[in-house]
Amino acid sequence: MQIDALVLRMRPRSPFEAADLGARLCQSTAAQVYACYAVVALPVLALALASYELAGWLPTVLVWWSKPWLDRTILFVLARAAFGQGTTLRQLWEAQRNVWWRQLLPTWTWRRLSPWRSFTQPVYQLEGLAFWRIRPRVLQIRRRKGGPAFLMTLAFSLAETALAFSIASFAFWFALPERGPSLQLLFSGEESMLAAFVIPFSYAVTVLFLEPFYVAAGFGMYMNRRAELEAWDIEQELRRAFPG
Repeated sequence: MQIDALVLRMRPRSPFEAADLGARLCQSTAAQVYACYAVVALPVLALALASYELAGWLPTVLVWWSKPWLDRTILFVLARAAFGQGTTLRQLWEAQRNVWWRQLLPTWTWRRLSPWRSFTQPVYQLEGLAFWRIRPRVLQIRRRKGGPAFLMTLAFSLAETALAFSIASFAFWFALPERGPSLQLLFSGEESMLAAFVIPFSYAVTVLFLEPFYVAAGFGMYMNRRAELEAWDIEQELRRAFPG
């Protein structure tokens, strides 16, 4: 880890302040983050929504389940941005083996259920540890910080739910007067099919917008924890004080 290349100013921060730092990093590199994220997210979300004909609940579940895999692209861009490196679509494509296909099985299975996945994902994706060293490292990173990471996940889950239902409500508020806001739309004939499709579509739009900030918040907490464990703030200040 080349601390002198790190563009983030490391200093002691609370976990939630570190999460805010990560969100600001995402905000400052939003063009690159969303461009690379859209390349993988749009096809996945489109395929998930296309499963609506199989079962009304299936699109929402597929979108929800695919989030950890989609997060890998976001984290790749953010990690490079933290060290002052931009990311193009070509660079993402060249790194696809590590970003998209490495650790594919755990990403799509048990890691999905982790309540602090954006906090621990950098360990899996960025540190390049051998398989038997991953779990001890995750436990070290998570020690005494798992609670704030869980609360951050919960906060984003609540925000995600609220935003998804807010977007879905537009289908009712902008309907024709004779088909204005009415729960009957959800339970009657062909109208119920249209109304039921609005929920997974709204959720997909929400994930497309909000997920980069969730990943960035977890990444900020991870970077803060690394700085705490390895005294990055002290090393960074010494390098600034005594360059070369």
